[in-house]
Amino acid sequence: MRVGLIADTHMPGSIGSLWPQVHEAFRSVDCILHAGDLHVGEVIDELETLAPTFVCAGNGDYGVSHPKLKEVWLGSLAGVQVGLVHKFPTPRRADASRLQRQLDRVFAAGDPQVVIYGHTHRAEMHRVEGRLYVNPGSPTLPNNQSTRHGTIGLLEISESAVSVELHQIHDDGLSLIERHD
Repeated sequence: MRVGLIADTHMPGSIGSLWPQVHEAFRSVDCILHAGDLHVGEVIDELETLAPTFVCAGNGDYGVSHPKLKEVWLGSLAGVQVGLVHKFPTPRRADASRLQRQLDRVFAAGDPQVVIYGHTHRAEMHRVEGRLYVNPGSPTLPNNQSTRHGTIGLLEISESAVSVELHQIHDDGLSLIERHD
């Protein structure tokens, strides 16, 4: 299973519709996970034209209404529990016990093996005590700077492995910036 990862689109404040490179990258995915700060529900509708989309609300989504928008999302993708939340402690700055406390609070109904989060606009991934944490960054406002090409992620789930790639968007496509198997 191939999953598109995106967060912090901040539309239409950043751009009117997603970069064509995002559309191209997500044409071959089985579903898309958006980790919040959409700002308008139309972003969900745009992503839904590419693949089934699951979305959690971000701190900037106050007043946004859409039937697919959830506070958090937890689901099984190809047999792997995946959690989706906007604001989450960054594993590079939080110890394992703090991460676990937050997991217990946010995902009380389950125990995700993969956690997708947003908020920082910084693309990064970490493995802590066997759990994979991924922030795909922002495709439109990378590192909370000006509107420009940012980053997205791709999650691959097979019977024997979970891998993630983070990609930088360029004028002519994408380039791999990090991969975690």
